[in-house]
Amino acid sequence: MSARPPDDWQPTAALPTLRLRAQLLNRARTYFERTGALEVETPVLVRSAVTDVHLESLEVRRSDGKRIGFLHTSPEYAMKRLLCAGAPDVYQVARVFREGERGHRHHPEFTMIEWYRLGMDHVALMADVEALLRALLEPLRRVGTTVHVTYAEAFQAALGVDPLVAATGEIEAALRRAAVDVPAALRDDRDGLLDLGLATRVAARFAPDCITFMRDFPASQAALARIAGPVADRFEAFWGELELANGFHELGDSIEQALRFSADAAARRARGQPERDADQALLDALCAGLPPCAGVALGFDRVVMVAAGAHQIDDVIAFPIERA
Repeated sequence: MSARPPDDWQPTAALPTLRLRAQLLNRARTYFERTGALEVETPVLVRSAVTDVHLESLEVRRSDGKRIGFLHTSPEYAMKRLLCAGAPDVYQVARVFREGERGHRHHPEFTMIEWYRLGMDHVALMADVEALLRALLEPLRRVGTTVHVTYAEAFQAALGVDPLVAATGEIEAALRRAAVDVPAALRDDRDGLLDLGLATRVAARFAPDCITFMRDFPASQAALARIAGPVADRFEAFWGELELANGFHELGDSIEQALRFSADAAARRARGQPERDADQALLDALCAGLPPCAGVALGFDRVVMVAAGAHQIDDVIAFPIERA
């Protein structure tokens, strides 16, 4: 066993920051109670991994090597099953896990607040997200006027290209003009190039002292959101360039969802990623009927970063993986 540094037992977050975390969690629960959402708990250990090519689930195996299941990347599927079973608006404060995510803003285990509002679309949900963020942040710091921008408007302003109609080569050329290093593996990956542009140039232009909502993502990036023509009914919320939340007007069509799972499986095979079975329980629940709703996942640790003025996630969690 390798020797650990003598101070390795110490938390990386200061005690005042841990108190701040607790205060913010209390404010979040107060907000949801006031707005009529039911707090729920769903399993962390699940039978089906996520199929999304951009996420990898952590496997859990027995001592004999047999797989028991996966640690969930979000409670989304189980919460939708509750809605299909007749639950009202629901929210959850969940510990979630993602393989291979480590950096100054990423950690393989983190806290997500996820919630669903019945009868809302993604536009109405943005107002709900803003209200929660203001309830959490305004007692601690100034929150400027909220900015709303479409995905296309943000890319045109930052890179001079329309992401909804531009060819893959045009997007790559726009990135190179902006001095972005484009990996060879992304040259034929349209959505990969767009993600690179968002991470390196687009989000960097968002104001550092307010909430920015970017909506109307390309339909190819719909994930589990409804599609309206060339765009998905999806938004992301940012504080400066820091992504805080990802929300959808939720897809309720079980046939369409099964097709998307199949498309994910094909993309995983093409990329050489581990194969993941579709979550049949979710598909069965959607067959029973998902009421019209919108849902969003909020990265709570990042909200604490904003509230505390921290620049890395290790400063707002007690024990990162290296000290766990």
